[in-house]
Amino acid sequence: MNKLNPSIKHHTYVAIFISLWIFIFTYYIRPFDGGSYSLYWWEFLSFGYTIIAFLCYFIVAMIQDSIYRLIERWNIALELLIICVFHFLNLVLTFIYYKSPFLRGIWTFDEYSSGILKSAIIFTPIIIFGRILTLKYLPKEEKNDIQKDHKTNSDNETITVRGEYKLDILKLKKAELVCISKSQNYVEVFFIENESLNSKLIRSSLKKIQNEFDFLVQVHRSHLINPMHFRSWKTNNSILLNQIEIPVSKNYKANLDSL
Repeated sequence: MNKLNPSIKHHTYVAIFISLWIFIFTYYIRPFDGGSYSLYWWEFLSFGYTIIAFLCYFIVAMIQDSIYRLIERWNIALELLIICVFHFLNLVLTFIYYKSPFLRGIWTFDEYSSGILKSAIIFTPIIIFGRILTLKYLPKEEKNDIQKDHKTNSDNETITVRGEYKLDILKLKKAELVCISKSQNYVEVFFIENESLNSKLIRSSLKKIQNEFDFLVQVHRSHLINPMHFRSWKTNNSILLNQIEIPVSKNYKANLDSL
């Protein structure tokens, strides 16, 4: 998971969700040995574990919020770290509660850790599911920032237009490419350089170029355009790009209308 909903409110809901699962699991499955324990003991254990799980996840939500605000990014390594922190806090605090005068648990820490580890394997997918669910409620501004970052990275991507000859090559950023036009056995690549429109002839076919760069849109049998440079329609049969006018044939108008 490479995105994060930093909202404490939404992660509070996840904490409640996880706590309820832990209560149900602990009370009904009863993972500890000891059939002599009374119903009261199990109720006391389950309610305590529920509160501890809620507090542990809430602490984790605060920690991840601080990390996210500091580095302004998220990745799978951080996601795994946060889940491990939750399990560690939950292990330590529940063991303290288990050995408290209220419960007087008989397991040693090693025995207890082994039992909790088995439970953690069961609960981890539930935690992941709850955290993924928060992404559906990602604040609008966060979604816009993610989309903007993705678009910026995509536009800054360097592409290479190659021809049939070794020296037939043009490297440029995706955002700099304006359009490509057929010119007999060549294609003419139009691109922005130093805020001016330039072009270069490369021996290749329009079809080959279109197969290599799927972001280009065909608007005429002899023209491919980079849609980010579309400015406006000039007439019913032509459009204005950045510093250039391109004809549009009826067969390809739908390609533009769908954008």
